[in-house]
Amino acid sequence: MKTLNLDLQEKSYPIYIGQDLLSEGELLTKHISGKQVMIVTNTAVAPLYLKKVKNLLSSFELAQVILPDGEKYKTLGTLNCIFSALLENKFDRSCTLIALGGGVVGDMTGFAAASYQRAVNFIQIPTTLLSQVDSSVGGKTGVNHALGKNMIGAFHQPKCVLIDIDTLDTLDNQQYSAGMAEVIKYGLLGHLNFFNFLQENIQDLTDRDKSLIAEIIYHSCQYKTNIVAQDELEVGKRALLNFGHTFGHAIENTLGYGTFLHGEAISVGMLMAIKLSQLEGYLSSNQVVQVQDLLEKANLPISIIGKISVTDFMKAMLVDKKVINGNIRLVLLKELGHAFVCDDYKNQLLNQVINEFCQ
Repeated sequence: MKTLNLDLQEKSYPIYIGQDLLSEGELLTKHISGKQVMIVTNTAVAPLYLKKVKNLLSSFELAQVILPDGEKYKTLGTLNCIFSALLENKFDRSCTLIALGGGVVGDMTGFAAASYQRAVNFIQIPTTLLSQVDSSVGGKTGVNHALGKNMIGAFHQPKCVLIDIDTLDTLDNQQYSAGMAEVIKYGLLGHLNFFNFLQENIQDLTDRDKSLIAEIIYHSCQYKTNIVAQDELEVGKRALLNFGHTFGHAIENTLGYGTFLHGEAISVGMLMAIKLSQLEGYLSSNQVVQVQDLLEKANLPISIIGKISVTDFMKAMLVDKKVINGNIRLVLLKELGHAFVCDDYKNQLLNQVINEFCQ
């Protein structure tokens, strides 16, 4: 097992990464202060891991919520199921919520914890590659709205993140590939050596070599913890982690949540941002091909041609948390491994990229 620590002073917490961690009860219980524990999971994960987690918590007053599975259920309506269960079971302010599942479960559980009685504790047990390398770390919580993704939420840090990579054994190939999009993002953002490592090992990673998986999860979480420790509330450097996300969120919102998995939409979104970076004169056409090749080898989509109109795409982009005073702020690359926030790109070049990817 490896342990990372996200240093946020009084809100600091550990991230445990290893195999068979769902057999390590103390890793979990030492981060629970009260007697009441609510496990929040979904219909896909509950049959696989709910009993195992409950067995670790036999000394606590336990309750559970099993949500429907899928991004389309990441709504205020579904969130209310968690609040209802907490109230029906008379949970007080000393309770702890445990998110057992992927990014949707983690985001909703965290938001419920941030809101219930004006904030209670919660713990993340992510079971998908995407949630293990990204959404479980950093305290972003929330739900979607029909008009925009993750537009309703709060920053609320967990007490710990427990990443048992053995849970990936039951993850289907499409979900696994979607998680690789966020891994590739870290290579593009700030570490060219990591990008080169992914290029060299992509076949073994798609074949799910456990030692390599542990390495990419550790590296991804390490990069993210370094960023979040400097900028918890995304007022500066943390915005770089949104690379590809303004485009990607527009894809998800326009197609309908769940039509493309989040990581699949981010794959196309990153390629759009890279294409704009090329048109702005930062990247070569060869570098664009390099990234596209890696995404394709990771079994990720690279196009939305024929799926979304240009007008609908532009409308969706304007409903995004990165829009400031009506201006869309984008994360671009000056070179592979060097990202920056840009709000002075040429609009005609942005339109050219959207037209290229949508038509």
